[in-house]
Amino acid sequence: MLFLLFALIDRWLVPAPRAGRCDWLRSGAFAHRGWHDPAAGRVENSASAFAAAIGAGLGIECDVQRTRDGQAVVFHDEDLARLTGQTGRVADATAAALTAIALSGSTDTIQLLSDLLRQVDGRVPLLIEVKIARGRRIAPLCLAVRRALEGYAGPVAVMSFDPRVAAWFRRYSPHMVRGLVMTEANWRTLGAKARRHLALWRARPDFLAYDIDDLAGSFPQGQRRRGIPLLTWTVDNPARMARAQTRADAPIAEGTGLAMILAGTARKA
Repeated sequence: MLFLLFALIDRWLVPAPRAGRCDWLRSGAFAHRGWHDPAAGRVENSASAFAAAIGAGLGIECDVQRTRDGQAVVFHDEDLARLTGQTGRVADATAAALTAIALSGSTDTIQLLSDLLRQVDGRVPLLIEVKIARGRRIAPLCLAVRRALEGYAGPVAVMSFDPRVAAWFRRYSPHMVRGLVMTEANWRTLGAKARRHLALWRARPDFLAYDIDDLAGSFPQGQRRRGIPLLTWTVDNPARMARAQTRADAPIAEGTGLAMILAGTARKA
């Protein structure tokens, strides 16, 4: 009875997007943090990885963080260490300082989101994951992303694990396609199930981007059946690709998953 009530509230608060609003999300596949291949000098979220994805006709998924001076940079981690070998937090550095830092194993430097948008120029679809640290305000980074996107004409969507991000764009930039990124992370208790619905109601997204390991669950499949586009991450082996092809509308892929797409044995953008 409780979950029947949840389902009714889902339909009331989060209706399926109108026809044409985000149909492009279902049209192919996305390269997770670009088509990165360290052996070829293409590291994640780099200009080279994005250029390779564009050249292959793949959609792009990327991550953004906020700089100290209020700009959006393309970078996954809060800390610089793993991807640059330097110390410090992205949020404590200026955009000028960050864009001078080389990515480890690459000749590329950290990019501004505005530079990535110029590079893509509408040629392939783009998913921008807005990274919000726990307990942090969302408005500064959301504003930075919105400013960067002003005038951009290509297919683009924003998404985040934090439901406040989709809610912010719904209120302040309602034309923007917005998504909620979700993982169950072995949380399958009654309380966890309720929290998933609460996050959905708060975000009111146009689509979901769901953890491939949780894709078969009743929550994502129920949302998909009623017309919410369902993307899945990270599709990086044949078993996960098979699951994505039967239970999702588009994969966010890397490694072997992208190799399968490019070889024509799985969906390609």
